Amino acid sequence: MPGNESGGGKVKDIANWIDGAPAPGIAWFDKRTPVDGSVVARVAEAGQAELDRAVAAARRALAGPWGRLPLAERCAVLHKVAAGIEARFDEFLAAEIQDTGKPRSLASHIDIPRGAANFRVFADTVRNVATECFETDTPDGRGALNYALRRPVGVVGVISPWNLPLLLLTWKVAPALACGNTVVCKPSEETPQTATLLGEVMKEAGVPDGVYNVVHGYGPGSAGEMLTRHRDVDAITFTGETRTGTAIMKAAAEGVRAVSFELGGKNPAIVFADCDFDAAIEGTMRSVFANCGQVCLGTERVYVERPIFERFVGALARAARGLKLGPPEDAATGMGPLISEEHRRKVLAYYERARLEGATVVTGGGVPSMPGALAGGAWVEPTIWTGLADDSPVNREEIFGPCCHVAPFDTEDEAIARANDTEYGLAAAVWTTNLSRAHRVSARLEAGIVWVNSWFLRDLRTPFGGSKHSGIGREGGVHSLEFYTELKNVCIKL
Repeated sequence: MPGNESGGGKVKDIANWIDGAPAPGIAWFDKRTPVDGSVVARVAEAGQAELDRAVAAARRALAGPWGRLPLAERCAVLHKVAAGIEARFDEFLAAEIQDTGKPRSLASHIDIPRGAANFRVFADTVRNVATECFETDTPDGRGALNYALRRPVGVVGVISPWNLPLLLLTWKVAPALACGNTVVCKPSEETPQTATLLGEVMKEAGVPDGVYNVVHGYGPGSAGEMLTRHRDVDAITFTGETRTGTAIMKAAAEGVRAVSFELGGKNPAIVFADCDFDAAIEGTMRSVFANCGQVCLGTERVYVERPIFERFVGALARAARGLKLGPPEDAATGMGPLISEEHRRKVLAYYERARLEGATVVTGGGVPSMPGALAGGAWVEPTIWTGLADDSPVNREEIFGPCCHVAPFDTEDEAIARANDTEYGLAAAVWTTNLSRAHRVSARLEAGIVWVNSWFLRDLRTPFGGSKHSGIGREGGVHSLEFYTELKNVCIKL
């Protein structure tokens, strides 16, 4: 992308991507890196005219070259997209790091590889999932065959978050395209770069113009709301806050559009005294502090069986104090900044609330002293509390920062009841070496995914999603195909 010199560095222009080409918008907005607060890009904000163009292009491609492309050829193109991401790995990595501030080690091992893997997995899945066929008796004895065909839903609106920008965008785009749909994507205004870069890869891979479109902007009153309300959008998939999901669901009701939501969480971990202690500490460190706590599947409530409670809190605190905060390119960096100054204010408000409610701040609880230009970034300390009641807002509301509250428990039933005492139901972790207990507790936890003696270990064929206020529907494997296709029954009288 072309750039303008500003502040001694190069500020890139990030365009919308409409009908196979970069497209301007109605205005420009600044994208600041959370590492030091400097402006790294100007982003073209889409207005109604750009949104209309993108949806119209998607509709044409659906009826034209993409809709007529045989399944095998469509899947081959998606494999080329995966290869294209890998060929431009360093560009995707640099853009992702600049937008999010996350450590290079995290983005290079998870975000970019998963972005490519999503296209391969779903291209292969759609070719290998069978539909139904029944032999049906008829009064004349000749019979009939009833079989099902998968057909694309149509134009899909994809709204993706800022915490795992490429990974979660492609988690939706890949199955949508594999099923023959076309998409209009609205990435977070905080992380615009990789979505537009993916448009270039699509073009290079031979994806027809109009199949993949990107509109940049904000939510209410901007590109996000326009996309959800557009009458020619047939389905909407969204990952983000529960409050935003509620607004999108209301908009989707006009026209009776299908929705798939992965929403907020206040995820628990239950640590039993018979756990592998070192593994439980290492796993909880990851689930609490990975990506500066900005992971929808992360742990914010930790329940520890009383005999090991004090030891566990001490070990977790020592490990948290050992996290090195620093620039993403430093190999020793263990945690980066929050996504923005606005989000930091939200997280720090919870830090202050915990203090005012009388929490014991085991470690952290404030803003770290960062050297030089890093002082302008959105940094917070990794934080651990004890001593708060279960009904404290700190223990009820999603914070989405590098923090957790640790509380003791005495019985298995108590731990399960407290873990389930939330309006959310996205993920949970259980740490135990008792196999029977692992099965028993996992079955009773109200969550879409339960990890036992692990965290963030994913098989992309499995169902993924939340219960209660944490979402609607499931993605992954055949479950993604159920959302991105309509099943048509064909009855043939013999």
